[in-house]
Amino acid sequence: MDIFAPSHLLILLLIILVIFGPSKLGDVGGAMGRAIRDFKRAMNEPEASPSAPGATKSVAAVEPPPGEKPVTPA
Repeated sequence: MDIFAPSHLLILLLIILVIFGPSKLGDVGGAMGRAIRDFKRAMNEPEASPSAPGATKSVAAVEPPPGEKPVTPA
């Protein structure tokens, strides 16, 4: 017997519809669509290279609190 038979999926969708209601399902569907679209857009954008102007990031040195030993990278 197949786990994902069409009748099982239909019953699952009906249970989800009863739990969340039709208006909430529309909101969830819209949010999922926006998330997928934003993800695809982010995947297609070229990454900023360090040689590009304005792409460098400066990192400020953080001193440890008084009484603690500084951590040095290995």
